[in-house]
Amino acid sequence: MKIGELSRRAQVSTDTLRLYEKRGLIGSQRRANGYRDFDPSMVRIVGLIRLGQRLGFKLAEMKGIVDAMAGQDLSTAETASILREKLATVDDKIAELVALRAILETLAAQACPLEA
Repeated sequence: MKIGELSRRAQVSTDTLRLYEKRGLIGSQRRANGYRDFDPSMVRIVGLIRLGQRLGFKLAEMKGIVDAMAGQDLSTAETASILREKLATVDDKIAELVALRAILETLAAQACPLEA
């Protein structure tokens, strides 16, 4: 698919896709006319990258996940290690969010005790 179609389907700008490609997060083939040709699986990968970014992961961190998904030059052990590391990071973020939620809930109850 062309970059414009991927942009529409993944709901990101073409500039974002070019950046992801420049950073090695996604790849394309070049058609004879020079246009990029993306595999349909890129929609899912771009969605994963965007989700990771919304959750605070840097693009370099997301590259490890994308590489693990694609099995790019990684052994099974390396892939598992990267994914376990990212799972631990996600678990840490969840714990921090749960703690923040508890604090906010307490503050909200103190601000308006009748609504608690």
